[in-house]
Amino acid sequence: MRASEAPRIRLGLIGDNIARSQSPRLHRLAGRMCGLGVSYASLIPADLEMDFDAVFERCRAEGFRGINITYPYKETVLDKVKVDDPAVRALGACNTILFEPDGARGHNTDSSGFASAFLAAFGNVSPGRVAMAGAGGVGKAIAFALGRLGASHLALIDPDQSKSEALATSLTAHFPDLEVSRPETLAEAVDSADGLINCTPIGMVGHDGNVFDGLDLRHSRWAFDAVYTPVETRFLAAARTAKAEILSGYELFFHQGVQAFRLFTGQEPDEAALRAAMLVPEHSEAGRA
Repeated sequence: MRASEAPRIRLGLIGDNIARSQSPRLHRLAGRMCGLGVSYASLIPADLEMDFDAVFERCRAEGFRGINITYPYKETVLDKVKVDDPAVRALGACNTILFEPDGARGHNTDSSGFASAFLAAFGNVSPGRVAMAGAGGVGKAIAFALGRLGASHLALIDPDQSKSEALATSLTAHFPDLEVSRPETLAEAVDSADGLINCTPIGMVGHDGNVFDGLDLRHSRWAFDAVYTPVETRFLAAARTAKAEILSGYELFFHQGVQAFRLFTGQEPDEAALRAAMLVPEHSEAGRA
């Protein structure tokens, strides 16, 4: 089938700091592998001189099959979609939206994607006691994944106490065997933590830093950073020096992206081939086209 004859699927990503996102490339490559003509637009509301609501409605009106949602809109989008999965309703954030004939439906491949990435990296072991910075959209998704993975304790730290309180309430209702605490500082949680997680924007391009800076990370056996631009953040570098096993934000990005592609298209890309293709520099890929 020639490229011009391939079924066309229009997708996009709405977020504020997505200039370096690899989502467009992942979905286009996956589409090519499955014989689909996928377009994937990066939609930054401020650059479009529109608010989030207007960008969302534009995607619906212009025939997008679906969109991904990233920071800071994963919670904002909830009042615009129907969510069939009770766990996603409980966690209160969506990152993948399908435009169906009967309306927009919300999913959360951040949560399922993290669970897949964790199992692929560490095997079928409990996350143990976890200290997590950030209780926003991605934090909610990761917290619910930790509940499904059998974590024993989760310490939630967020400057916005209302966010950590609401997430703790939802987790306790959904996972009665998961002990949830809300210490005032990360330092209180780190000493007894098996796992450390950053679910804040700190460390990403434009938000340099390390939310665990200055803390003793030597007691933790694993660490995860939801940030993947850059892949090697200052937090992960510090955790690696402390001999923790590392799960990068790129792994979450890849697993959630593949799961979103399945929802958008109903197709199953070859994950190994897609992972390899993503490692090829874009200019080299263009040179072979």
